[in-house]
Amino acid sequence: MKSFLLASAIAVSAIAATSPADAKGCIKGAVVGGVAGHYAGHHGMLGAAAGCLYGRHHAKEQERQRQQQQAQPSQQEKL
Repeated sequence: MKSFLLASAIAVSAIAATSPADAKGCIKGAVVGGVAGHYAGHHGMLGAAAGCLYGRHHAKEQERQRQQQQAQPSQQEKL
């Protein structure tokens, strides 16, 4: 089991190293995921990694929605 956690940590580190340093959502997701993982079977590191990935995904979705909302009024003005 420890080798799985080590492999997961290495994989997450590799992904984090190749992505830009935009941490929106990652820190909050890592804290929540780490606490949840700790209480769900002492898998705090794995929970933190999953929380970080989910937090980044959620932040990107919110940014995409915000950009779409800003683009819609400008399209309606042209009509």
